[in-house]
This record gives sequence, C-alpha cells and structure tokens, in this order.
Amino acid sequence: MIHKEGYITILIVVLVLVVINILYYHFFSEHKWPGYILQAASVFLLVLVLQFFRNPDRKVVENEFVVLSPADGEIVAIEEVQEDEYFKDKRFQVSIFMSVWNVHSNRWPISGKVTYFKYHEGKYLLAAHPKSSSENEHTSIAVKNDNGFEIMFRQIAGFVARRIVAHTSEGDSAKQGDQFGFIKFGSRVDMFFPIGTKIRVKNGDKVYGGLNIIADVPKNQ
Repeated sequence: MIHKEGYITILIVVLVLVVINILYYHFFSEHKWPGYILQAASVFLLVLVLQFFRNPDRKVVENEFVVLSPADGEIVAIEEVQEDEYFKDKRFQVSIFMSVWNVHSNRWPISGKVTYFKYHEGKYLLAAHPKSSSENEHTSIAVKNDNGFEIMFRQIAGFVARRIVAHTSEGDSAKQGDQFGFIKFGSRVDMFFPIGTKIRVKNGDKVYGGLNIIADVPKNQ
C-alpha cells in the first residue's frame, strides 16, 4: 500500500524518468552501455521512492496505560531537557531518528484531545543534530488523555526532508495508533514526558509506529 502523500511525488518521478530515458535513446541510442546504466539507475530510484512512501497496514492494540511509538526508526536520545515551548519545565525527551528506509507515516501515541499545535519554520540541519529539535522546521503537538496525562511530540524536518504533514489542530480528538501525519524523507520525532515517567526503550532500539511501547502512563494519572 502506498501513502496518499506520495501520489504526486511518485507521478513526478515517473514522468521525469520516462522523459530522461526517451531523450537519451532518441539522441544517444548508439551508446548502449550508458543506456543500460541509466535504465538501472531509473529503476533503483523508482524503487527507492516507492518503498519510502509505503504504508503497511498495522493492527494496533489500544492500551490506555502505555505510550506507543509515533514513528518507525531508531531511538537516538533519552535525556532530561528543559522544554520551553509549551510545558516550560523539565521533561524527559525521547528522540526517534527516521532514515529514508523507514516508513514515514506518523501515528498518535496516546488517545485524548489535542491541547496544543504549532508549526514552526526553520532550518534543515541533519535530523541527528542536537539542535534540530528546536531550530529545524517542525510541528509541535500536545495530547492529553481523559485522566490528565499529557505529552508533547515534534515532527522535525531533516537535511533531506522538506515537507511535514500534520492533519490535526487544537481541540481535535486523537485515537491511539491512528495515522495523523507524514514526514517526507529522512527526519526525526521527539517526545516529551513528565519527569518520573517510566521509559521502556533505550538508545539504539528499533521501534515501529503504533506497535512498540515507548513509556508507561503513570498510575496516578
């Protein structure tokens, strides 16, 4: 299954590759080997784009006592930080790096109400860069469940990523595991938890959106 965000991009890639190959064989048909290389490169590029926009069907099991991963990728940071945009206090930050090989659709980590949403223009530093969380183009989204447990997460553009899609706004309902957005090409998602939250992952872990548990929801919430 291909994500709808990829339809136009895939169409453009196909048209460009077709035109390039037609022009090559029209003007340089006597050069066979470069033509074979061009064909192979065209197929590789198309396969790369198709796999990037793949959107596998996943059976997500809702669980109000855990926070599920909002994205596919690798855990690259777990640390205590000062979060000054929304909470304005100390938080546990968990960062997920998404390479071009990962599925890039994003899913709600918990169910509840969207209490905060803001899009920020910015730079395009490498997604693994520590300053990318605050300086790169990103969206910040906070969700609070029915028991008052609230988290924030950021969709962050990377060096390659140039478009962030988030189909939500303040006041909307979030359903754990449902897709809410997409980040085109390499990127990152940061999550911010209350201090004391039990984090269930470690650096280097591979996680999958809607399937892996990132943290427990505190019992006293």
